[in-house]
Amino acid sequence: MSTYTKNRLDSVRRCIDSLKNQSLACKEIVLVLDPDEDLVDFYRRRLEDDVKLVLSDKRGLSNARNTGIKNAKGEIVAFIDDDAVADENWLSKMVSNYDDPKVVGVGGTVMPRWEGSRSVWFPEELDWIVGCSYKGLPECRTVVRNPIGCNMSFRKNVFKKVGFFSTKIGRFGRKLLAGEEPEFSIRVLKTFREAKIIYDPSAVVYHDVPKGRANLRYALERSFYEGLSKAIITSKRNSVGDLSREDAYIKYILGVTMPSKLKRFYKLENLCHLAAVTASMLMVLMGFSIGKLQKK
Repeated sequence: MSTYTKNRLDSVRRCIDSLKNQSLACKEIVLVLDPDEDLVDFYRRRLEDDVKLVLSDKRGLSNARNTGIKNAKGEIVAFIDDDAVADENWLSKMVSNYDDPKVVGVGGTVMPRWEGSRSVWFPEELDWIVGCSYKGLPECRTVVRNPIGCNMSFRKNVFKKVGFFSTKIGRFGRKLLAGEEPEFSIRVLKTFREAKIIYDPSAVVYHDVPKGRANLRYALERSFYEGLSKAIITSKRNSVGDLSREDAYIKYILGVTMPSKLKRFYKLENLCHLAAVTASMLMVLMGFSIGKLQKK
């Protein structure tokens, strides 16, 4: 877990409490902080001594995660966001998947906790915009390309073999780039040819969604940066086939979501959902196209 601001103290405490109350005890809880001594002093004075505070060498989510990995003692490193709360069986459900030696990574369900209520125009198919599991993902345990960053884990020896999360993509302050999880997972699966990354929906965390992210402007901006991020990933060498998950999602939108909404077009909610999904896909395409042109 990492944080970059004092403003999330309450969220950090809720997250830590959920980790301390796991049915399978955590070996340790590591909180990575941005390189700000004042921030370190702030959390040191407000958190209990059993939480290991670590100072990242640089700002940004990927840098924070990499610092946490290097300072973690366990054989399995689990990640959760500072504004999320883990179900009491989260860790036990996740760790049970590692009984299979071919499993190198595991992710689970990320359920949104809306500040207020879900906006009428915001369909479940777009929950990825707010960092949550979305309609169109598998509904049962299965092999996937990559997990969602708010709820994922990897064997620590994987990082020793393939390196860490790329710091050239991923969240950095208000810069909405993403894609560090798929980029890393792609490297893992290419290095360990028989390895598996598992999606286990029974491993659940609940992710806060503030009102500031539940608006159309944020959704379109986030969609644009998602496309831009995918262009960066696919610009890397040997990236053919890396967008299999995105292809499956588009097929689901075109083959399931849109036809079902069109059948009930007389409902305002369905029209709003159609407009939102269409606008999001167009922004993703725009970001992807611009990203590809920039790489030429």
